[in-house]
Amino acid sequence: MNRIDAKMQALREAGRKGFVAFLTAGDPNIDQSEADIRAALDHGVDILELGVPFSDPTADGPVIQAASLRALEGGMTLPKVLDLVRRLRKDYDQPIVLFGYVNLFFRYGYEQLARDAADAGVDGILVVDLPYEESGEMADPLRENGLHRIPLAAPTTSQARLRMILSDAGGFVYYIMVTGVTGARQFVRADLGERLTAVRSVTNLPIAVGFGVSSGEQATTVATSADAVVVGSALITAAREGRLTECVQEIRSGIDKAVL
Repeated sequence: MNRIDAKMQALREAGRKGFVAFLTAGDPNIDQSEADIRAALDHGVDILELGVPFSDPTADGPVIQAASLRALEGGMTLPKVLDLVRRLRKDYDQPIVLFGYVNLFFRYGYEQLARDAADAGVDGILVVDLPYEESGEMADPLRENGLHRIPLAAPTTSQARLRMILSDAGGFVYYIMVTGVTGARQFVRADLGERLTAVRSVTNLPIAVGFGVSSGEQATTVATSADAVVVGSALITAAREGRLTECVQEIRSGIDKAVL
């Protein structure tokens, strides 16, 4: 069983909701990045979304854009990201999802990427800017190597399109809570539960909700409706300020207040 499926099943059986943490690989340098990731995994993160730094992001807000720039200036590359995964996999069994943009993956080669990622210990890949209509070329190698293609859905996604993009996806649905780019926000959509009900009507996949969660209180609210909560910008900011562990623990505590 893919580690993502096993983790989601274990959380469900335990009556708990998941914590998906996004951190940019190589930010601000390779050594500190690995130390931050290990700290997050040690203090309650269920699934790691490992950002592959890219020079021209479209969905990432200022915090993650700056993290990518620092990582690139520090020499981070896709092969080095895979090396990082290999080191982490020696000590951790939490699922790891590569989060990135299609240009890097296309240039690396989809088949090679799928083989190397699976060998390193990656469990899924999320490609921000690859439309479903163009995803078949990548989807087949991922499937053949036991990796999930993690789909994105948004408040603007129609029911018809949801059915299409979720038809052959795996792992979990990453539901973008707001329209716009990543970054901490002060509110949680009042209609989140209603919108997730619409997503559940077309898929049995667990739903992880992100884009905007920045506090334990918000995490509780989101986890009440979702199967997992995704936090990225708040963790990156906390890491820069030397309080990553405290932030992870706050989010973990908030999520644990929401039970099945």
